[in-house]
Amino acid sequence: MFFLLFLLVWVSPGSAGAAGGEKKSVFPTPLGYVSDYADLIDPDWQSRIREVCKELEDRTGVEMIVVTIATAGPHSHARDYAQGLYKEWHIGSAQQEKGMLLLASLKERQAVVVLGRNLLSVIGKPQLDELSTQYLVPMFENAGYGESLYRTTVELATTAGSAVQAAGERKRSSSAGFWMNVAAALAMLFALWRFTRPERRHPFQRWRRGGYWSAGQGGFGGNFGGFGGSTRGQGLS
Repeated sequence: MFFLLFLLVWVSPGSAGAAGGEKKSVFPTPLGYVSDYADLIDPDWQSRIREVCKELEDRTGVEMIVVTIATAGPHSHARDYAQGLYKEWHIGSAQQEKGMLLLASLKERQAVVVLGRNLLSVIGKPQLDELSTQYLVPMFENAGYGESLYRTTVELATTAGSAVQAAGERKRSSSAGFWMNVAAALAMLFALWRFTRPERRHPFQRWRRGGYWSAGQGGFGGNFGGFGGSTRGQGLS
């Protein structure tokens, strides 16, 4: 009986090694953004999927890989294979756990989405259920693998890219606001220092010492001889 499973897990590269004595699965070598080992995707659709994945990584840093396999064996389920493949290829590790793996297994008729830790809050189960209904369930029924996987990658890239870009803009805005506040605080401190220096707080102390008016005039009682000095002959005494 056909069923489709989406897996939302945090996979940290190197965090979970194989247990002692357990036989490790041998995974294939990655072929780029698209690894069509089951030969299910036409070259034209492969090219379109690559373009979507490349643009997503260039713009947002999110790494998305699309893989098809003939069978998930020796794993009992495609999710186990996908989880192991995600760790083996270190998907998203260079992008701070912003990775996605879309895997389709032909024999098991299962599709799995593995998300990195920083994308778990971005792409939720409701959207994956919608993608399942629109594209991935029909993919196994009508063998339209190329188009279905392409449209699925477009939807995943749109959601992840929009969320990551919005988060980046909020971070830049917050950073700009922080530095503006720092600049304003420094300006206020400088103004406070300028107008609270000792000579500005007590100018009359310097006036009493003749610091301002003694030069060339001898204070108020110098060359003018006081108010009753040289002007006495004018009847102003």
